[in-house]
Amino acid sequence: MNQESRWKLRFANYQRALRLMQEIAELDLKKLSMLEKEGVVQRFEFTLELAWKTLKDKMEYDGLILDSISPKRVLKEAFKNKYIDDIEMWLKMINDRNALSHVYDFEVFEEVLPDIQQKYIPLFTALSSTLSEAQV
Repeated sequence: MNQESRWKLRFANYQRALRLMQEIAELDLKKLSMLEKEGVVQRFEFTLELAWKTLKDKMEYDGLILDSISPKRVLKEAFKNKYIDDIEMWLKMINDRNALSHVYDFEVFEEVLPDIQQKYIPLFTALSSTLSEAQV
């Protein structure tokens, strides 16, 4: 698969994940069961994974050489090359994902869920818009 096809396929998958993620914006988090909250976290983790990998593929397609391929490194390069804004929030998102993945703590869930809904979904949506414009 060539790089153009790769990034566009990954982007299509990202857009599908984002549409599912955007459903969360309308939910009343206080009324969700723990199982539903776990589902929100799972969607968040999946969408974030696709976000940084889509950025990696797009930057490589655009000719950027990435010396290291980790989520934080890719996001820093994406910020440096103006694919994303607000690097602090993107890095916080990675840190929150790591906290959710590695520590099964319900207090962490309760702290991060509002950020997913109010801060991270808009970042994911902005990335989708930026990449949609780049696809034309």
